[in-house]
Amino acid sequence: MRRMTYAEAIRDAMRIKMEEDPNVFILGEDVGRFGGCFGVTGTLYDEFGEDRVRDTPISEGAIIGCAVGAAATGLRPIAELMFIDFVTVGMDQLINQAAKMRYMFGGKITVPMVVRLPAGAGFQAAAQHSQSLEAWLTHVPGLKVVYPSTPQDAFGLMLSSVEDDNPVVFIEHKMLYGVSGDVDDEIKKIPLGTADIKREGEDVTVIATGKMVHEALAAAEELAKEGIEVEVVDPRTLYPLDKKTIFDSIRKTNKAVVVTEETKRGGYAGEISAMISEEIFDSLDAPVLRLGALNSPVPFSPKLEQHMLPNSADIIKGIKKLV
Repeated sequence: MRRMTYAEAIRDAMRIKMEEDPNVFILGEDVGRFGGCFGVTGTLYDEFGEDRVRDTPISEGAIIGCAVGAAATGLRPIAELMFIDFVTVGMDQLINQAAKMRYMFGGKITVPMVVRLPAGAGFQAAAQHSQSLEAWLTHVPGLKVVYPSTPQDAFGLMLSSVEDDNPVVFIEHKMLYGVSGDVDDEIKKIPLGTADIKREGEDVTVIATGKMVHEALAAAEELAKEGIEVEVVDPRTLYPLDKKTIFDSIRKTNKAVVVTEETKRGGYAGEISAMISEEIFDSLDAPVLRLGALNSPVPFSPKLEQHMLPNSADIIKGIKKLV
């Protein structure tokens, strides 16, 4: 095993795919000599040169549009946007072109591209640089959406994402970049659409994404002291979604809590909750509980930002309502 940060794991996976396939390249604002807005691309510019680690103009529409054209003509681009918030500027290229092109051409072309989107709040970047917009992206047929919570998952899922022949949105929580964890020495891909049970338990299932996986694990540790055993399920990919692992866990515990950092109203947590209620209602001993951020733009004030976001204390309070 190697000890790596979340950011290092993403970088190492990209490096491996670039070494294996000369068609893989990176593009985005400041991904070159600067090493990326959050330092994720690091020294890849020095290793592979400016042809394969390309700095772009400040235009997310141009970045995604370039990636779509490159992917459709045989390359495998990895496009980095500085913040997920800025995907709104490239929505036409992503939603109306990348997501639909393979379908509209009857499968005669593929669009193998990855769009990396740093997301989430927690370091006072305020309303335009702190959002969690995964619900928008999972709503669109033709896109795959990945959201790792650990270095091991980030490494294995990036390997699979680069190899996929469809556009993959790779969401990375900014507050996880410095989190360290063990990563297998062996190069192991994690298939898209496979969830992971981060902690086993018998009393309640918590389905959590991104940074909320760590909040759920912290809550589970505290509740274990009171004799409440929480099972934490990390979907890892939001689409395709591994319903089997989620449903099997709920059939065991008979209670479900869905925790995401996104604004609760209209969030992807609601989609997961609806699937549970529609497909395994008879396995539930209580209604599905959703926990998410308050319905507000993300504040700049540290205290207000933390008040807005869900945390382990909220998860503990929610679970106690169920059990």
